[in-house]
Amino acid sequence: MRHLRLFVTVADELHFSRAAERLGMAQPPLSQAIRRLERELGAELFDRSQRGVRLSAAGAVLLDEAHELLAREERLRTLAHRAADGGLGTLRTGVPPDTTAAVLSALLAACSAHAPGLSVDLQEVTTEEQLRLLSSGGLDVGLVHHPVDTTELRLGPEISLDLGVVLPRTSPLARLPEVALGELSGHELVLFPRAHAPGWYDRILDVCRAEGFVPGRVRHASNPEFLLALVTAGHGVAFDQGPVARKEPRVAWRPLAGRPLALRIGGAWPSGRGAHPAARRFAELAADVLARDHTATPWREGVPRPPDDSPRPWSVVYG
Repeated sequence: MRHLRLFVTVADELHFSRAAERLGMAQPPLSQAIRRLERELGAELFDRSQRGVRLSAAGAVLLDEAHELLAREERLRTLAHRAADGGLGTLRTGVPPDTTAAVLSALLAACSAHAPGLSVDLQEVTTEEQLRLLSSGGLDVGLVHHPVDTTELRLGPEISLDLGVVLPRTSPLARLPEVALGELSGHELVLFPRAHAPGWYDRILDVCRAEGFVPGRVRHASNPEFLLALVTAGHGVAFDQGPVARKEPRVAWRPLAGRPLALRIGGAWPSGRGAHPAARRFAELAADVLARDHTATPWREGVPRPPDDSPRPWSVVYG
């Protein structure tokens, strides 16, 4: 390819001295390089005479092909750089099963705007399964619920999502503007299965006990709709960010006094040298999307949480 670039320059100038000056090299090495190219191709590329230099028939044919080859080489270099920067290929990404459609749509749009040539393969995977897949090479990056074991992982920005309590609409606690965890004493609790995110599951129960709420029984629900159905049927209360519960008129969502429960979520990817080059940027984009979502609050240790100004559910009257 280097010899082709030299050939094209000489063909443009039709003068070895001017071509050498343009290339920033001496004329003898340039002439020798062209002779080597001619020997390799088995054809004279230039007609050299005292009257000057002009392309031979073979040189004229080669010039068109050389321009095309050099353009393709440049395209290959560009593609290689884009791939190395994470702008091409496929990014295998895990997201929690409770991720809302609005967040997923915004996240895909952000990825498309940032890297149009990158295909994002979203997979609905629990935190525990994401950690296993990240370790085994089955995922490039994931959105995990903290706390998690960060061994051999790199972590992106962390977002904190305050949780409220989902109650049956008929519960006396639904009349309160906010509910303290201790006021839930005696209720059963509906939670996701512990296997989904053991660290976060244990954290919830530890906070409940510390605040005076020891559930009479813990029921498990993986699907948000099933969780709401159990609450509606009077089989317990649940913790939720709010948007899904607010759409169900048979339940009430109320903030928790003091905001004791905050779901911490962030991107995670393998720390090895083989990490996908787009993993870090995906984690940053995900944090931006979650921070823009009205249920999310960027949080740092030691910074007080802002007051909850979100709208309350409408009153519902049953005939």
